Amino acid sequence: MPATRADRYSNVAIVLHWVIAAGIVFQILLAWRMDDLKTPLGFALIQLHKSVGITILLLSLVRLGWRLANPPPREVGLNRWEATLSKITHLGFYGIMIGMPITGWIMVSASRISIPTVLFGVVPWPHVPGLAHLAEPAKSAWRAIGHEGHEWLAFGTYLLLLLHVAGALKHQVFDRESPILARMAPGAQPGRWFDPRLLMIGAGGLAVIALAELVKPPLPAQAPAPAAQPMTDDLPEAPPAAAAPAAAQAPEAATAETPKGLPLSAWSVDKGSSLAFATVWSGQAIEGQFERWSADITFSPDQLDKSKVKVSIDLTSARTGDAQRDASLAGPDWFDADAHGQAVFTATRFEKTGEDRYVAHGQLSLRGVSKVFDLPFRLKIDGDKARMSGVTSLDRTAFGVGQGEWQATDQIPAAVKVSVKLTATRK
Repeated sequence: MPATRADRYSNVAIVLHWVIAAGIVFQILLAWRMDDLKTPLGFALIQLHKSVGITILLLSLVRLGWRLANPPPREVGLNRWEATLSKITHLGFYGIMIGMPITGWIMVSASRISIPTVLFGVVPWPHVPGLAHLAEPAKSAWRAIGHEGHEWLAFGTYLLLLLHVAGALKHQVFDRESPILARMAPGAQPGRWFDPRLLMIGAGGLAVIALAELVKPPLPAQAPAPAAQPMTDDLPEAPPAAAAPAAAQAPEAATAETPKGLPLSAWSVDKGSSLAFATVWSGQAIEGQFERWSADITFSPDQLDKSKVKVSIDLTSARTGDAQRDASLAGPDWFDADAHGQAVFTATRFEKTGEDRYVAHGQLSLRGVSKVFDLPFRLKIDGDKARMSGVTSLDRTAFGVGQGEWQATDQIPAAVKVSVKLTATRK
């Protein structure tokens, strides 16, 4: 018996039902792909998962409001236990559709690393009010609540999907007097195994599965390249900082090889200078730079024994081209900028190694750890202008940069390239 318009849901309810159903299946399959979250793809899949989850939450609230304002059609051909189970299943689905995104939202908001949520890379979405600024013990408790709730609701989703699909197929292919499918797929004829609408639903399900398996969300973006400098940088890299010897050779005196008459001067760094870093994340090149840093420079190639440099770096200013990744860099697993807001390089000993080539021997303090650090560089002074470029590498693990699962170097190597290019003006 075909369903009349009074026996089926409204067009709005039908569209919301199928869109939300597709979103739930997509989310489940997407979660199965997130087995390695330390890769750029894993990171991108998490961001897509969050975006789809919040979308499901918003659509579910609209669906709930529509249902309250527009009561569902009567159920035909169900006995008492079937009607009761149907109501329980529907109530459970509302709990899933609203509860799953909320528990995920809680986990993100109470995360140790405050990573912003930007829906589909376009629309900023806030954290749950109050959670992001709690002390760690309280955040940890909320994080556990969100995690446990998310997992239990996931198991509930599997059970309800099985019941819902099994019930719909039972009434569609076995019970000719129960036009249940027609309530959400108008025109479906109960008792027909190959009803066109049933086939369309199956095809749509396969399309969602294929999309979830094949979708490749945009990987984290790259930072813009540092501003070009007129001096090329072809220096060989120094060994990682952790491997640098505790005692270096005596500095070379400024004698016949260095021009006379250049006074010991203070220098101010000009705009356009850059302090950059580069590494690899699961085979993907990652390049970034610090937007805020300062340098106190007193230097003369004629008076290397009196020259000194101090560079202070704001660790919250690391930019790699992806806001979510940049937020994680400042977090406790990486720079721990709340406890150690600055990295400081201090050099008081300089060595000349060739024409316009030097090495600054000093100490780098990063994340509360100080290590011997050497920076080879090229320098050219023309009147009151100086142009400098240098490149080296450091061992991030020696400074504790990368905690927990990030201590391993299988995805991100220990050695991180550091480069500086600047122009300076004599004060």
